[in-house]
Amino acid sequence: MFGLRAVASNVGGRLLQSLPFSGMRTQGITIKAGMDIPDNKSLEYALQYIHGIGKARARHILSELHMDNKLARDLTKREIVALGDELSKFIIGRELVAVVEKDIRRMIDVQSYRGIRHSDGLPCRGQRTKTNARTRKAGKRIPSGARHK
Repeated sequence: MFGLRAVASNVGGRLLQSLPFSGMRTQGITIKAGMDIPDNKSLEYALQYIHGIGKARARHILSELHMDNKLARDLTKREIVALGDELSKFIIGRELVAVVEKDIRRMIDVQSYRGIRHSDGLPCRGQRTKTNARTRKAGKRIPSGARHK
């Protein structure tokens, strides 16, 4: 019984390896470790796929490098290296996520208003919660017997 299961999983793996994937390739250019941009888009929009880069910062980066807005696949190696050097000046990607998590953890530790709201899972920026804030309050259901009348 156990031998049959091992054979079946091995057959599935071999089938996947033997399938021809003609015409398919991974689409993307690796700028730095963990930062891939799609190669079929123009550079201004491809840079926005990196966490922490929006329209304004993408345009600023291109103007700093004196690059015209061309397709990402048309970049030369020298341009990719220059782009990586320019991106290293900013806090983006996983580093940005870590900084934001550290800031939220600090607010929770010092028990600031925003920290308390983060720990309670409620909106932090002054939004009303009586009728809205459904996404932040999603896990908190009031038991039917505990409601006020």
